[in-house]
Amino acid sequence: MAHVSMARVRFVFYVMRFKSMKRLWVLLGLSGFSLAVCAGPQINVGTVYDYLDSDKSTYLKRVFNSGDSTAFVKVNILEIVYDADGSHREIPLKTQADGSGRDGLMASPARLIVPAKGMQGTRLLHMGERDTERYFRVRFVPVVPEKEDEFAVSSEERDAYKENLSAGVNVMTGFGTVFFVRPKNSRFDSVIDDSAGVYRLRNNGNTVVLIDEFRNCSLKIETECEPTTKHHILAGKTFEFEKKPGREYRFNLVEGTSKKALRIASQ
Repeated sequence: MAHVSMARVRFVFYVMRFKSMKRLWVLLGLSGFSLAVCAGPQINVGTVYDYLDSDKSTYLKRVFNSGDSTAFVKVNILEIVYDADGSHREIPLKTQADGSGRDGLMASPARLIVPAKGMQGTRLLHMGERDTERYFRVRFVPVVPEKEDEFAVSSEERDAYKENLSAGVNVMTGFGTVFFVRPKNSRFDSVIDDSAGVYRLRNNGNTVVLIDEFRNCSLKIETECEPTTKHHILAGKTFEFEKKPGREYRFNLVEGTSKKALRIASQ
């Protein structure tokens, strides 16, 4: 009886092992399937903030595609307008007063075909007056090409692309960036008030100043830091922080092409 019992135990063990292996292969199969359906274009536009300096008229923006299929990307542009209370609105671009074209930022081309594992660029060109600083939201949106999108592809190529993507659910993620157009007569004038308890910087110039890689760290434990942040100080605005005991504040003050590393300690 003992021999029979042991044999039965071994039989049950092998059955369970077979079922476990079967479940494992099913899971692996599902994992492979999920990777397949997620395949598609995956774009990257690099930096989120870009700046057109006063002596420049165009800016080259590159779009990368790390996915395994071609990315068809539309470039959409809206102007960001700041109100007196600090809030902002995004509005469509208007036509210049003389009717010569759009007043604001243009993308050329505004339709990009980015090959898999490849890169394409678009030039951002500002049209109109640059007496004051202007701000724009530039969106790079991957799409499935349609006839009205004006992508330079044939109907056969368009249909083949759709058929390739229809094998599964593809999530195509776009990116929104902010583009700063500095005035022609850019002027930097950062006024710093470094008192015992508060550090204050007021931008008395006429173009944006950047507080980059701002870090708030402990003086005793160098690795004990709050998350690194970035701050844009618009013309006429102020940036400030409380200097807490035992803390050190490090950041780069960026004024156009000039960058100065600052270190503020509070005992």
